[in-house]
Amino acid sequence: MANKMSKYSPMDGKVLGVETMPPNESKWIQLKKITWQDPSGKERIWETAERMVRTMIMQRKHALTQNQTRPKNDALDAVGVVAILNDPKSSSGPALLLQKQFRPPVDKVTIEVPSGLVDEGEDPGTSALRELKEETGYIATLPKDAKAAEGFVMFNDPGFCNTNTKMIFVEVDMADPRNQKPEPELEENEYIETFTIPLDNMWNELEKLEQQGFAIDARVGTLAQGMEIAKKWKEALGKHA
Repeated sequence: MANKMSKYSPMDGKVLGVETMPPNESKWIQLKKITWQDPSGKERIWETAERMVRTMIMQRKHALTQNQTRPKNDALDAVGVVAILNDPKSSSGPALLLQKQFRPPVDKVTIEVPSGLVDEGEDPGTSALRELKEETGYIATLPKDAKAAEGFVMFNDPGFCNTNTKMIFVEVDMADPRNQKPEPELEENEYIETFTIPLDNMWNELEKLEQQGFAIDARVGTLAQGMEIAKKWKEALGKHA
């Protein structure tokens, strides 16, 4: 595994305390009560969390004012980047670019793909390329021949909140001189370690990481499981390629 680390290791993060937050202190999310009617006609109550509407974006680095996490006129919150590194010198074939970040809500370092919020007026592909450059330093391109280069709008946990994301598939040409010594442009509060795993051994590598105590992000786990399903059912899937 190739590693690129920020100044401080995500392994050093830790939760110091947990308490209930007063609603007026929240900058990013808010709780809401939904009154809805079920299929039988009965009125019910549903508790949910929502991203607050983002009304203005400062330049480039997501310097957000309070109550700003979703573009005002955009239904998409964020993008996740499935970045495949193509290195002609590598004997292990294409590799998947992943990250380690400490996430306080789960009190663990998670294994994730590069990701971030979409700027207002920005298309998903452009957002993915920007986020990848900022978080990892790599310069990528959007493949024109990939059927699912831009994925569906996916709702992360629709029974709990309204957040969503699109997974964007990009390619990183390791023969490009700009990708020889990539320099991340991390924000002051970002502590990210970037590494790669061979694409054809993704499941086994993630299994090892989980055994070591890392938390596997749902998008990463779903991608790995999808690849394993594709291997098992490749003959059936090939009929509609």
